[in-house]
Order: sequence, then structure tokens, then C-alpha cells
Amino acid sequence: MIIPPAHRTESVREYYFSIKNREIARLNAERAERGEEPIINLGIGSPDGTPPREALSVLAETAVRDGVHGYQSYTGIPELRKAFCDWYGRYYGVTLDPSSEIQPLTGSKEGILLTSLAFLNPGDKVLVPDPGYPTYSSASLIAGAEIVYYDLLRENGWYPDFEALERMDLAGVKMMWTNYPGMPTGARASKALYEQLVSFGRKHKILIVNDNPYSFIRTREPLSILSVPGAKDCCLEMNSLSKAHNMAGWRLGMISGDAAVIKEILKVKSQMDSGIFRPLQLAAVKALESGPEWFEKLNAEYYRRAEVAGRIMDALGAEYDKDSSGLFLFGKVSPSDVPEGKTPGEAVSDRILYEAGVFITPGFIFGRNGRDYIRISLCAPVPVLEKALRKVLINR
Repeated sequence: MIIPPAHRTESVREYYFSIKNREIARLNAERAERGEEPIINLGIGSPDGTPPREALSVLAETAVRDGVHGYQSYTGIPELRKAFCDWYGRYYGVTLDPSSEIQPLTGSKEGILLTSLAFLNPGDKVLVPDPGYPTYSSASLIAGAEIVYYDLLRENGWYPDFEALERMDLAGVKMMWTNYPGMPTGARASKALYEQLVSFGRKHKILIVNDNPYSFIRTREPLSILSVPGAKDCCLEMNSLSKAHNMAGWRLGMISGDAAVIKEILKVKSQMDSGIFRPLQLAAVKALESGPEWFEKLNAEYYRRAEVAGRIMDALGAEYDKDSSGLFLFGKVSPSDVPEGKTPGEAVSDRILYEAGVFITPGFIFGRNGRDYIRISLCAPVPVLEKALRKVLINR
């Protein structure tokens, strides 16, 4: 390397799934040489379904037109901003101003870094859930902030312990990341929880950033933190079409909140890209018009998958919440043999990977409180999950 990397990269590592996918590719090559079937990957939550047909039609029709292939507005086309606002009004009961309170994103994952860069100075503190999405931590570190983990525990329903938070030294805390329905826990949001978070943020002048991509998955009542009166004073919310509309690879998301806060995020975003491909935006508009029947059909499939995934958890002796929400099941394991240097969840994950040819995510990657857990993704068809179950049963 002709020059050393930036110091900020010393605080982060390559994403776990990037590393693990390379290992799985290597193992699959070895298995192919032996004439064995490839590994069944129940790791990452990448929806395998098809987006709304109407959205695909719009994409196909508009992509061949002249005049749609140039740079686009940094703020997104007006039709998309209005569609996001209509979506929030229809399903969450939240009123947003399409001209100033919505910023389209190339996926909500982009929003995590943009928000961190827009508001965090070196030395600022950020409250990050444990267990939680690893990108909250890495984005904070890239911005030079100090991470303060707060516990999410099964015995507390995977909700923050607000009494414990009040006992913490909150001096210098500027932001707090929340995520409900939770990843990896599957904990459902509640209006009471969101009210507590808004009260906490306003009291301590902390920006609460709620990551909300799973609110339509295995739930009949999608909730938004912005539905709480006064939430825009201290809250942002991110959302996307990735999970709710099977459009993960399209990279279409949004962040919403007070106009002044959105304006600061736009300052950063406008330096990073040149807008979203217009046909993608127009297709997203059509997808956001999907009615309740779309989500009913989507969830009927996920409930079928969750039933089989639950049987895999049972076969592994894992304790899990049968009423969880979102794209995953999260189960506590108690293996009899845990190799030195491994966590219980990692021991179970490794054993079924190498013996059964099934990959299930170990919970330690989501934080210390995930050490005893494994996570199963529901982003595989029922026949694939059933095949994985048979492999686990044979090799348990």
C-alpha cells in the first residue's frame, strides 16, 4: 500500500456478512468438487420475493424513454416525495410536508451514515442498542463519535430500560439509535414505547433516530415514532421499500423529520451522489400505492416461513418468541460444548454450518447481549427452510 489508510478505518472492520459470504463461497466450491449440494444460507435478510408487478411495469416502461437517464434532483422527484408522505399518512397516521420533511435515500442504510456525518463531531457520544444493527456502531465510529451501548434484554421485552438510562452519565450524548420492530430481536414497537422515547429525547436534548424498515412484516399494525405528538422536535425516522415491497436491491429509502434537520442531511447527501435513477423513483411511487392486500399476501408467506423456521429453532433447542415481528427469528441456545474463544451462538452456528451445510447467523455480531443467540432469516422459501430443517435434524 503506497499510503496508510485513514485513521477512521482503524476503528471499524469489514462487515461480518462480507467476510462470511466469502467463506461460504469457498466451502461451496469445495462441496461442488465433492459432488455435494451447496450450503443453505439462512443468514442475511435479503427478501427473495418479487416487487409489486405494477412497479416493475413502470420501471420497464420508463427506462426505455428518452430524457430519463440524466442526473436527478438531490431531493428526489416531487412525485416520490409526495408518495412517501401519502404512504405515511395512509398507514402510520403521520402528516409530513413533501417539500421539506422527506429526503429520499439510496436505501436507509445510506441514511445511517449521512445522519452520523451531518450531526456527530469527534468526541460526541451516541447511544447504540445492544443487540442491534452493527452499522449504527460503524457509522458512529467513522464519524469519530464515542459509542455508549444501552442494553436490550429479553426479560425486558427487548425494550430500553429507561430507569437505567436515567442513571447513566448522559453528558455529551447527542444521538440515540432505535429500531422497532427490532433487528435481530423481532421485538414489536408500541405506542407507549415511542412516547417514552420522545419524552426521553426531549428531556435530554438527544436526537432519537428510529430505523423502521420492518414495520409491515409479520404485524397488522405498522407504527411510526412520528405519530407521537411533538416527535418531530427530537426524532428522525428512516424507512425503505426493501423489506415491505421486496425491493432491497433497488436501494430506495427515505428519512423524515423536522425540516431543519432534513436540510442538514441534504447538505451531506448532495456531496455524495447525483440523485436516484428517475425510472426507479417512478416505480417506487407505484409500489408505495400498494393497498392492504399486498401486505396481507406478503405476510401470509412470512408467517408460513416463520412456522418452519420455528421448527428449526426447536430442533436446535433454542428458546424464541413465537409472537415476534420482522424478517427474523432470534433464539437463545445452550450448547453443551462451547470451544474456547467462541460464544454459545457461534458454536451452534459453526456446528450446523460444517456438519449440516446450513448457515444461521450467530448473535454475537449484534453485540454482547446476543452472545447466547442465533438468528434465522425468513428470506428463503418454505421448501428451502424445510430442507434446512431436515439437514439440522439429521446432524443435531
